[in-house]
Amino acid sequence: MRGWWREITGLVLPVACGGCGRPRTELCEECGAQLHGGVPRRVRPEPEPAGLPAVHAAAGYENAVRALLLAHKERGALGLAGALGKALAGAVRAGAGPSSERGPLLLVPVPSSRRAVAARGHDPTRRIALAAAAELRRAGTPARVAAVLRQRRPVADQAGLGAGARRANLAGALEVVAGGGRLLAAGRPVLVDDLLTTGASLAEAARAVDRTDGPDSTGSGALQAAVVAVSPSAFEINRNWK
Repeated sequence: MRGWWREITGLVLPVACGGCGRPRTELCEECGAQLHGGVPRRVRPEPEPAGLPAVHAAAGYENAVRALLLAHKERGALGLAGALGKALAGAVRAGAGPSSERGPLLLVPVPSSRRAVAARGHDPTRRIALAAAAELRRAGTPARVAAVLRQRRPVADQAGLGAGARRANLAGALEVVAGGGRLLAAGRPVLVDDLLTTGASLAEAARAVDRTDGPDSTGSGALQAAVVAVSPSAFEINRNWK
């Protein structure tokens, strides 16, 4: 109900840029340039958690990019999903490389908790992933969303936790739903999230996918990951680039 209400109010209330507040546009040219103007880059957090797949990011998490992600996630600016999905699609494309005979790209969103989805009225990462898959298809790359991960136990709010505490909080928290392995075997999985902080969420997602039993297992070495944004230092400096 809350998500439906936000969709309706977005049509009737005055529109302002989610990045800077400029009226009469949901995304102004200047803020759009911060989101889409850079080249997606390989990034790593410091310290890097064990099992983290190769991650590409579209932009640094600062200024307009930070404001846009928060507006979409926390303030229900759902119309920004298209622009954020376009940025995520660029990061996916940078990491996945050219298409192959292994099938379509399968964007696997890191799941939010039921409590967070209920509080926000929507699942921001899944919404951005759907927009990214549509953007990839428009550009000629077969892609779809495979929401095969779920939380198998409650986790604490990650806000305010350090890298070690986040890893402990998420250890063993995710699993692939029944039948998810067969879906993943039909293409090239790419883990996706809106934001990379410590990398604990993506590392746990990779562990869960890697534990898919039988011939459906992808193996974490084949996994790629993509995010809209990462800390500015990781995006700009790339000290651990290989």
